[in-house]
Amino acid sequence: METGTLPFIVSSYRFVFVFVFAYFDSVHCQQYVIPFQAPSDCGVKEFFDISSLSCVSCGENQQRSPAGLSCICQSGFRTVTTDLTSIACEACPEDKPAVTQDGYGCIRCPGSTTDEGQCQCPAGHILLERDVHGNLLDEATCEMCNGNGSAFSVPNSSGDRCERCQASFIKSSCVCNPPSMLTGGLCIPPGSLSTNINPSVNFAQLKFSIVSAWFLKNLYSSAAACLNFSNLTACQALGNMCVMNMHSFSGASVDACGLFNAVFRSQAAFSSTQDISYWRHNLPWLYYGDEPGLASRVLQTDPVPVNFIFRGRNKNTVIKLLAAVYSVRGEFLRWENIGVANLQICPETPIKRTSAFSFGTAYQESCDLSVADLLRAYPEPLFYDVFLDLGGEESRKLLPLPTLVLNQQYNGKFINQGEICFCALAYDCMVCLMLCSPCTESMTNWYLSRRMFLVDALSGREKIPSLLPKVIRVANSVKIRFQLVPGTQQGQVFPPLMSVGYKDVLVTDVNAQTVSMSFAVEYEMDQNEARLKTDTALGVLAGLAVLLSVLKTVSWKRRIASPVVDLRTMLMFFLFYAGDLANVFLAVTVGTGLYWLILYKAQQHASVLLPLPHQEEQFVTYICCTFALKTVQFLHKLIVQLSVDVFFIDWERPRSKASRNVPANGQQKCDASPVSIWRTYFVANEWNEIQTIRKIRPNFQIMAVLFFLEVLGFSNLALRDPWPTLQRPPQVYTPSYSLIMRYGLSATLWLCIGLLQVIFFTVFYEHFVEDKIRQFVDLCSISNISVLVLPQRCFGYYIHGRSVHGHADTNMEEMNSNLRREAESLCGQRGLLPNTDMQTFQVALSTRLRSHYDRIRDSFTKRHGPSRLMDAASFNQSDQNIRAYQTMNHFLGSVIDHAHPDMDYIVRDKLALERIMGMEFLEPNDKSIFYNDEGHSFGDTLYYGNEGTLLIFDTLFFCVVDLASQNFVLAAVLTYLQQMIFERIRNSFGRRNLVNKTLVDDRFLI
Repeated sequence: METGTLPFIVSSYRFVFVFVFAYFDSVHCQQYVIPFQAPSDCGVKEFFDISSLSCVSCGENQQRSPAGLSCICQSGFRTVTTDLTSIACEACPEDKPAVTQDGYGCIRCPGSTTDEGQCQCPAGHILLERDVHGNLLDEATCEMCNGNGSAFSVPNSSGDRCERCQASFIKSSCVCNPPSMLTGGLCIPPGSLSTNINPSVNFAQLKFSIVSAWFLKNLYSSAAACLNFSNLTACQALGNMCVMNMHSFSGASVDACGLFNAVFRSQAAFSSTQDISYWRHNLPWLYYGDEPGLASRVLQTDPVPVNFIFRGRNKNTVIKLLAAVYSVRGEFLRWENIGVANLQICPETPIKRTSAFSFGTAYQESCDLSVADLLRAYPEPLFYDVFLDLGGEESRKLLPLPTLVLNQQYNGKFINQGEICFCALAYDCMVCLMLCSPCTESMTNWYLSRRMFLVDALSGREKIPSLLPKVIRVANSVKIRFQLVPGTQQGQVFPPLMSVGYKDVLVTDVNAQTVSMSFAVEYEMDQNEARLKTDTALGVLAGLAVLLSVLKTVSWKRRIASPVVDLRTMLMFFLFYAGDLANVFLAVTVGTGLYWLILYKAQQHASVLLPLPHQEEQFVTYICCTFALKTVQFLHKLIVQLSVDVFFIDWERPRSKASRNVPANGQQKCDASPVSIWRTYFVANEWNEIQTIRKIRPNFQIMAVLFFLEVLGFSNLALRDPWPTLQRPPQVYTPSYSLIMRYGLSATLWLCIGLLQVIFFTVFYEHFVEDKIRQFVDLCSISNISVLVLPQRCFGYYIHGRSVHGHADTNMEEMNSNLRREAESLCGQRGLLPNTDMQTFQVALSTRLRSHYDRIRDSFTKRHGPSRLMDAASFNQSDQNIRAYQTMNHFLGSVIDHAHPDMDYIVRDKLALERIMGMEFLEPNDKSIFYNDEGHSFGDTLYYGNEGTLLIFDTLFFCVVDLASQNFVLAAVLTYLQQMIFERIRNSFGRRNLVNKTLVDDRFLI
């Protein structure tokens, strides 16, 4: 029984737990859903309750208010308050059928009633429903306002009191009688202003105009009030409408700007404002004037009386801009500091926005903003008159900023869209000659102006101003540019120029459309002097490069024993000149980059400003030319190395040894033991391995450069600001890079690290760790193998590896004995000449020797022709290789041993001038010449001897990729891949050339 009761209790509790859990789960997981209703969905006797978000029925005798958010009494019913939250409506008695204006009383009317059941008075009368104590009258009265005499009163807008009429009416009465015109609440006298006005706004980018509802309502009245009554607000409003029309006008225009200029001309007899002739009395200052050359005089004549200093006690780098802000109706709103959230629309942090007004910092921000956001933020445009705050201890002074509206038109033509440059600012002299003339002409045609806005969503509204605009106009490009006074050492600048470009946006889908916005601050100076120095250096050094290339070509002609100047000679001259000219360009461009980097970052007073991005294009072209020329030189040297003639001369001779087979006569027969080929294979393998050794470690080079640039922050030195800081907080604005300084910095860093590696490798590593070039020479001596390398037809290098011990095919005991004897100077020296140690030579071969060499080599290469042309008896390729190798080995060995009097040679030292000029003065007509070579210059046929070319090529490759991608890491990766690819090509084709020229079987090259 107990065993049966327990399961029942457990199952019962389980059922209760599941039920309770399901109940609470249903409570907590319930979804609350309400119906959607809007005010427009409510009926005539319903209002929209903003608390419950639903339509609620009005009470008895009530109806929906015009706003739809409450209930009001119907016509003929007065409002009775029942409590604080609701109202009741009570019908008015028959003797007082009308409802008072406030809705809480009933009254008799002296005349007619409105549709709402309220009393109505004739024109020129006011309605009185209460006495002077506020008591409700039994019957309302209509009192007439006196528009004559000294009263000159009219009903106010509410119609409940008389007030003095507007001053324009006051002559004999408050009635605007013809021929005067009533407009905008003003009585305009006849003949003062033509009524034939043009209230349209021209959207030139969209190629159409629209009649603006705002202009239609306010243009004529504002112009008339400004002209006839000098109304300050009306004059400002008229100027604003001209600004909304892009300051554009024509000779006979009656649009906003035409009317403004008509008023401007009519004020010529009055005094100017602030002693500025372009700023007429009571008018806003919109134009500087239309005299030819006025723009250049305004922008390039008088410096700003402020000195900008980057360092020291008198440091001054803050650009203080101040703006007078006006509403579209012409009301002055406030003075506003520029630099927080006015001209810079793009969403940025305040600290980054402040960087725009730090002198010398090239600022650029851009973003895409939604049209809907612009409409919400700028329902009406705000207008800015921008000034430069000059400060002052006693009185604060302001300098107006000239404004260049790029969209401004005159007689339908854009007059301000010429390139913004100055002849003195052209970076290239040829560019100056070609571009500055039209540029100066375009500046002559400029119309400088004042006042600008950011977003205009008002003038593009048709018919009703409250409707969605058809077009909005946005200042999508705002740029402030400072120009340094030429030759200044005190940080003086000319008046800054603010250029504004507007974009017309046809509104189709406000939520989907976006507008690109940009704000920039730029700095420029006269680059002509710097450019002249650069061109002079290029011209002089390029001329010297021509002479050097001619010497190289003459040397090459002598080394190939060809006296004829042919097309091949011209080609070689251009190849030599490409390399020399690349070095000239490299020296000038790197020097220019360092010049700007050091001078700009270290200056105290603002005396140097960086070239603008478009002025750097010529410099980038120089870099690309440098890289192209250096690539030609690098490929030329690579091809020469891959086609060099190489042969290994084996001095080993067979040793005689007793035969193990004793003949019948009892006498022992002596046979010559064969010479081992393994020594030649071993030397060939070592030569193959040293083909791509370098004096630097490419991996270390790349990692070191990236470490300095990215980890230590050296890349920040190339930013377009005057601060030499390596580390910058992420919240601080980071300007763009100067391509000139970025190139100068990265190229200098790469070359310096490479040079330090070369010095360390040459001075320390080769002396104390390992010198593979000298080890190869020692290996040749131990192996009894000499090496002849001929990069040119009659010039090359000889490594004398003939063993002083006579034989190298020995056992370990004899080898160690020979080395010990040599270390103790118990044997001869390794040199070619007796009692000398000189083993490496530069050789100038006679044409007779080279011809004989070519005949032996040609006999071998001809055997590689088609098999159908070959003798069947000599088809065995291996036997051919052996015979060719033996013939060449015997011939070269006999030449070294002076066995051919007609192909003999002499040994001498090179003159110092010969070493400097890289050519030989003596021609090997009868005898070849062996020049002592202590520098092991046979490395010129390897990567080892061309480290300068390789280092410069890697530098330029890295810099060009970086300039194209603005990414040091990507440039480093691609440079490493380039090095690996060319190293693989050099090894692969160099191995093939080694096999073809030395007759060594490639199967034995590891």
